[in-house]
Amino acid sequence: MSERPLALPTRWPGSVVAAAVLALLGAGALFLVLRSHFSARTAPGPGGPGGRAVPVLATAARTMSLPVYVTGLGSVLALNTVTVKSRVDGQIMHIAFKEGDIVKHGQLLAVIDERPFKALLTQAKGQLARDQALLANAKLDLKRYEDLFKEDSVAKQQLDTQAALVRQYEGVVEVDRGTVENAQVQLDYCRITAPLAGRLGLRLVDVGNVVHANDPNGLVVITQLQPIAVVFSLPEENVPSVLEKLGGGEHPEVDALDREGVHTLAQGKLLTTDNQIDPATGTVRLKAEFPNDDAALFPNQFVNARLLIDLRKDATVVPSAAVQRGADGAFAYVVKPDQTVQTRNLRVGLVDGERTAVDQGLAPGELVVVEGATMLRDGSKVEVKVDSGQPAGKARPDATAAPP
Repeated sequence: MSERPLALPTRWPGSVVAAAVLALLGAGALFLVLRSHFSARTAPGPGGPGGRAVPVLATAARTMSLPVYVTGLGSVLALNTVTVKSRVDGQIMHIAFKEGDIVKHGQLLAVIDERPFKALLTQAKGQLARDQALLANAKLDLKRYEDLFKEDSVAKQQLDTQAALVRQYEGVVEVDRGTVENAQVQLDYCRITAPLAGRLGLRLVDVGNVVHANDPNGLVVITQLQPIAVVFSLPEENVPSVLEKLGGGEHPEVDALDREGVHTLAQGKLLTTDNQIDPATGTVRLKAEFPNDDAALFPNQFVNARLLIDLRKDATVVPSAAVQRGADGAFAYVVKPDQTVQTRNLRVGLVDGERTAVDQGLAPGELVVVEGATMLRDGSKVEVKVDSGQPAGKARPDATAAPP
């Protein structure tokens, strides 16, 4: 039996060809991705060695005095608040003010019906005149009795009786004078005037109403706005430094800031502190006075009080935006003379809003990057624009980084 020769396939199956093509395409794509990634890592980036310069805004570290503040929550308090009341009973005939007016001391506010009090004054003056006439006649009789007594024409008892009558009339006249003065005072009380300068509140009574001296509400409330006070609290650890300044005759500056603590509303002086620390909060209350010429402060307004307790002189100060934060703490990018930046560790001191004191790591005159730091790393090339609001200064090539 003869064997048949083995026949070779003349065509590959379609599935095998498709798999081979897909494998080749995948390998090519992987090669392109790896090459692109490698090229991106090895190519020079912005600001890197051999890369393009990064535009930055820089400013020079300055030597200046930096104020030391402590801040506490407080509220505005009127130095004087008066409820204007009538001191006599009567009907209101006229109101001479408008709600919300700023009044001066002694300014007329209201008028009460004066007619009953004028009548009482007239009666008191008439009684005084009658008793003064009786006193004058008694004095004349006394003079006659004295002359007759010298001639031994009247008894001593009669003379003494007349002298006692004169003294009695003198007492009556004094009482009458007091009655006249009291009637005049009651009449004056019919014209109600402002006891102090300040701002009027809302009117509490209207024309035509009968008011009494014992009415609880009064006519209107006057609040003194100039000057005005702010009462605020500080932690007890600040008490010694505050008392030291007050004991030396100093009255440190106090700024009243808005609720967000951003805008300064008014500036004043510290008056005094409370005489004890609140054991529940560990704070002490302080009182400051403000001229309030522009009426920026209003009674019961919430403010943040910032008290100046010290002035640190010859501090190295940079804008707070120049201070960066990293794993090793605070640092800044310092511009070197070759237009590259150096990462410099800093020891930061006081912070006063947009200014920060650097205790260690930076010398006055060195340029630090304020804007554009996000694109930088140690050794990056930069294109520096010096902040015109700060002294330009020069980078110091001899300055070395201080330990943090």
